[in-house]
Amino acid sequence: MITVNEIMVGSYVSASKLPDADYVINPYVGCPHKCIYCYAEFMKRFTQHTSDEWGTFIDIKKCDKTIDYASYPDESTILIGSVTDAYNPYEKQYEITRNILSKMDSCNAQIEILTKSDLVLRDIDLIKKIKNIKVGLSLNTTNDVFRKQTEPFASSISRRIEALKTLKSEGISTYLFMSPIFPELTNFKEIIEDTKKYFDYVCFENLNLRGAYLPKVIDFIRNNYPEHFNLFDEIYRSKNISYWERLKKEITEYCTNQGIEHRMYFYHELIKKGAKNDGNK
Repeated sequence: MITVNEIMVGSYVSASKLPDADYVINPYVGCPHKCIYCYAEFMKRFTQHTSDEWGTFIDIKKCDKTIDYASYPDESTILIGSVTDAYNPYEKQYEITRNILSKMDSCNAQIEILTKSDLVLRDIDLIKKIKNIKVGLSLNTTNDVFRKQTEPFASSISRRIEALKTLKSEGISTYLFMSPIFPELTNFKEIIEDTKKYFDYVCFENLNLRGAYLPKVIDFIRNNYPEHFNLFDEIYRSKNISYWERLKKEITEYCTNQGIEHRMYFYHELIKKGAKNDGNK
C-alpha cells in the first residue's frame, strides 16, 4: 500500500551539488520502485515521513509559481530525477513531469532525464521539442530475476532496453547509466553488448552502501548470494576498495578498446579516511 499526498512547493528546481548537475528537478518525494539499495532514503529527514518505510509513500509536488526555464544559462545542466524517478507509476496519473517538460522548450540549459521506466516514451513528443536534452536509462543487470529481487516495482529489463532503442531511433540523445554495479553480480560487458547500439555513451556507478540500507543489502546478499557475502563484507564493512580499483581499470580498458565513450562515478561515500586498498589492481 502506497500513501499518496499532494504537497505545494515553491519551485520545482533546486540547486545541486552533484558532479554533473547544477540544478535538479524532482517532481515527487519518495519512489514506489522499492529498490533495496536506494540512497534517496535520506529524503525522509526533510519530510513528514521520518517514521514511514521508504517506498511506502509518495508526495505529489504541485507548484503555482511560473518558472522561467529560459533564464537558466546554457552552460548549466538540469537533471530531472536525482532522488526520485520522475516516471514512477504515479506519473501516469498526475503528469507532473510531463507538465514540467511542456514548459521547457525555450530552455537553453542542458536537460537530462534519468529513469528506470519506459513511461518516458509517452513524452517523446515534448522531449523532441527541447533543444538540449539527453535521456538516460538506469540498468545494472540483464537478469530479470535479480531485477525483481532488488528493484521489484521498476520496469523490466526488456522494457528499459526497448525504451532506450526507441528513444535512439527517434533521434534523441541517449545514455546508459549502469548503476548500481553490484560486485560480481553486475556483468558490465553483457549489459553493454545488449545495449551499445542504443546509447551515445555509458556511465558507471558502483554500489554505495551507507546508513539504514547497508545492513539491508548485506543481509540480502547473505540470504540470496552467500557465495559473495565475504566480498561484500570486505568492501562495505572493512572499507577495502581494491575490488573497485580492479573493476574500474577493467571497464576503462574494455570501453577504450571498444571505442565506447564512458564516464566513471565510482566511490562517492565509500572512500573515506582509513579506507583500505590492498594494492591489487
